[in-house]
Amino acid sequence: MRWKLLIAATALATLVSAAASLGLARWLLGTAPRLSYTEPAALAVFIVPVAAITYATIFVYRHTARLRPLQAALTALLSATLTLTALVVGSLLLAPRAPEEPAPAVRTVE
Repeated sequence: MRWKLLIAATALATLVSAAASLGLARWLLGTAPRLSYTEPAALAVFIVPVAAITYATIFVYRHTARLRPLQAALTALLSATLTLTALVVGSLLLAPRAPEEPAPAVRTVE
């Protein structure tokens, strides 16, 4: 197996797909209060990871001599898992936070 190629292709596909997907989501969808997953803009955000993972899988398949299907499947599964993890963590980190309200003043009776 060509582990270096597998890891490099997986890492690059994950980085490109997660960054581009989060960037597109932020740019196209903004901070909409409610999103419908049938909107074309919401569906377009998911095309980027699929395209990057597919490209990485084909690249690994074409550049290996032995165990092509296994290495291609490993690349696809690892890239999809890492991309999903990166998207979840990125969306949690980039989510708008509500401003904290100051605590009410406590009056003491003397």
